[in-house]
Amino acid sequence: MGNRGPQPLRDDDPREIAGYVLAARIGEGGMGTVFLTRTRDGRHPVALKLIRREHAQSENFRKRFAREVAAARRVHGHHLAPVVDHDAEGPQPWLATRYVPGLPLDAALAEFGPLPVDCVLQLTAGAAQALHAVHTAGVIHRDVKPGNLLLTAQGPWLLDFGIARAADGTSVLTTVGRMVGTPKYMSPEHALGRPLTPASDVFTLGLVAAEAATGHHPYGEGGGFVVATRIAGTAHEPPDLSAHPAALRQVLAAALAARPEDRPSAAEMEQLCGRAAQRDVGRFGGWLPKRVAAAVTGIERAAGTAGGRVKDPRASGWLRRPRRDT
Repeated sequence: MGNRGPQPLRDDDPREIAGYVLAARIGEGGMGTVFLTRTRDGRHPVALKLIRREHAQSENFRKRFAREVAAARRVHGHHLAPVVDHDAEGPQPWLATRYVPGLPLDAALAEFGPLPVDCVLQLTAGAAQALHAVHTAGVIHRDVKPGNLLLTAQGPWLLDFGIARAADGTSVLTTVGRMVGTPKYMSPEHALGRPLTPASDVFTLGLVAAEAATGHHPYGEGGGFVVATRIAGTAHEPPDLSAHPAALRQVLAAALAARPEDRPSAAEMEQLCGRAAQRDVGRFGGWLPKRVAAAVTGIERAAGTAGGRVKDPRASGWLRRPRRDT
């Protein structure tokens, strides 16, 4: 994913998909590329994820992608980007959601360092509220990590249902030949290959909150599978949270309980954060540190969405205009 807002289209990028004129790139991953566009009436910014051709050629992948779309369409709530449009049947499947300009948490930590404890509590509360909506819709996210949490002026946003799983055990989308999920951000039961419940997402949110507060993963340094092995052994050696701020420590200890049944629900996590912060964690005016807020404002301006207005991000010349094929 690009970390600092929209980037110009490349020569081999498409210029239009199903009537959506593409203005810029805003991310790229193993499944495909995400482009910035607008609704066909031009009023609202949209993030359109175009699946890679090699995946589109797999019938099994297409079926799983269709289930991903179905899962994403039934999830609604604060701090979640709603689905705008989709096509799971075309030559290259795609999914369009509301575009929210912001800075991924992993990029913010890398560039600006740990976040203040009040900010971490609001981040965790907002993400927990999003997870509550996800779980209420009968879906388990399975990939809560810093790269899938977006810091915006309106609060945190939870992204990417690319490997979500329905709570009844139906797989929505997996990557063939790879472990499903991110090893450093797995629950003990996930790392051990056991069945997952919504409590797995709560554990990984705890990992993210712990890292956001100190800049360090609570299970230490090392490769993904090394850290996943430590996570798998949580029941015998829980993480050391002594370096974390006292106001956050109780929240982390609850979320990082070894047994899923001992963890709070996502809704309870939000309440724990509110009690720890001793204020309304749902009010996001000025919630970000100044340098992070400035970076978010820069991304808003680059995307043409500053001040709530939707502009053509090519108008100022910051982005080159799409080339019209003749």
